[in-house]
Amino acid sequence: MGIVAGLDSSAAFTRIVVCDTDTGAVLRQGYAPHPQAAEASKDNTASKHEADPQSWLLSLGEAASGGLLEGVQAIGVSAQQHGLVPLDRQGNLVRPALVGNDKRAQVAAADLVDSLGGRTAWAEAVGSVPHAAQPVAKLRWLVRQEPEAAAKIAALLQPHDWLVWQLLGRPARRITDRGAASGTGYWSAATGAYRPDLVELALGHPAALPEVLGPSDAAGTTPEGLLISAGTGETMAAAFGLGVSAGDVVVSLGASGSVMAVHHEALSDPSGMITSFADATGMHLPVVHTLNAVRALRGTAELLGVEDLDALSALALTSTPGASGLVLLPYLEGERTPQLPHTAGTLSGLRRESMKREHLARAAFEGMLCSLADAMDVLRDRGVEVRRVFMLGAAAELPAVQAAAPGIFGAQVVVPQPADYAAVGAARQAAWALGVSEGTLDAETPPAWQGAAAQVFEPGDGLAVGQAVRKQYAATRDQIHPGAFGDPS
Repeated sequence: MGIVAGLDSSAAFTRIVVCDTDTGAVLRQGYAPHPQAAEASKDNTASKHEADPQSWLLSLGEAASGGLLEGVQAIGVSAQQHGLVPLDRQGNLVRPALVGNDKRAQVAAADLVDSLGGRTAWAEAVGSVPHAAQPVAKLRWLVRQEPEAAAKIAALLQPHDWLVWQLLGRPARRITDRGAASGTGYWSAATGAYRPDLVELALGHPAALPEVLGPSDAAGTTPEGLLISAGTGETMAAAFGLGVSAGDVVVSLGASGSVMAVHHEALSDPSGMITSFADATGMHLPVVHTLNAVRALRGTAELLGVEDLDALSALALTSTPGASGLVLLPYLEGERTPQLPHTAGTLSGLRRESMKREHLARAAFEGMLCSLADAMDVLRDRGVEVRRVFMLGAAAELPAVQAAAPGIFGAQVVVPQPADYAAVGAARQAAWALGVSEGTLDAETPPAWQGAAAQVFEPGDGLAVGQAVRKQYAATRDQIHPGAFGDPS
């Protein structure tokens, strides 16, 4: 039996799991917040998010204290995505890192779209259309807002790349993986190659880019002889930790939502609704985002004066499917899927018999799930198989969600037990790289760890009801926003 570790460095904390290499069983765990997290929470400038990468190392060290890594043979690193760590020619930071949820590059992203000739050109080049989170947009923002700093940039890393580089002792060779690279806006998941011309388009001059390793490759060994795997982004690591495969879709229920599938090829989408990521195994992860998910539930709970989402769920279940004809289009913050950035939410179907608290509660749940089903259909329309749906997030535990989701999604729904899946995925990658280096695993076949413990819900007799709810929702959506997804059917 061997022992490996996986660490997940998110925007606010580091989690570490130590796992058995053969089974994936979690043996020990560590946690520490980033030192800057508490201070950042006091900053009311919601669009501005920067970090000192040294805080990631300090957090890592604290999370690994107390002998947590004793006996560990290999480490995998996952980290927050879309961050930009700009380095000068000596490998020093030019300025603090710009992390993924920095929204200041919205105008810069739109400018880049025009500079290359439009959305289709970008989709064909790298599988995504620039948006504010991507490093390529952050580079253009730096050129416009901090030209002196931009002029000093000689090399580009993301958070996971920088952490691996530090663990290896800052060698001359810098590395990344295909998963993290696919989120930059200057690497193509379809071709497996960088587009350095897009870096120059954004930055105004060339910059060194990290070597892209394969899923089972090792990045190297630490000065102490500990093997470090290639690492990857949080999304890819979580998918690997969950053990999803072709035919699986992951729906994340946060304030906003996302629908991510495992697919055999990269997808090019000029509309910009699909972002084509690579995964941590050699497959692809096309993702469709919605701007509104649980925020619609919380807004409804506040409107109805219920104390929390559990109470809202209980109230919704006293209504019936279809909410007595009440339909909520949950576009409270505008919407990305469909592309309606300046719209607002709509409550339709108000009649005397539908003007009850329980019907509005039910309409909120059905509206959120139907909106996510719309996002899922964007993938289905491109040939993506949807065999089962993994639902993540605290809202996935709500009975109203679990009751309605299988019928509305038209597929088996799996609600995994809460766990640190990104850290587990990083550990699984470490076990893979270790096995390949020792000759006990094939470079094309990851370790067969036990899948996540989960509740499973089948559509069953609820399929026809769920699809009727979707039809009611779609009719309202197409009446209010005709052509949002093309010609209304």
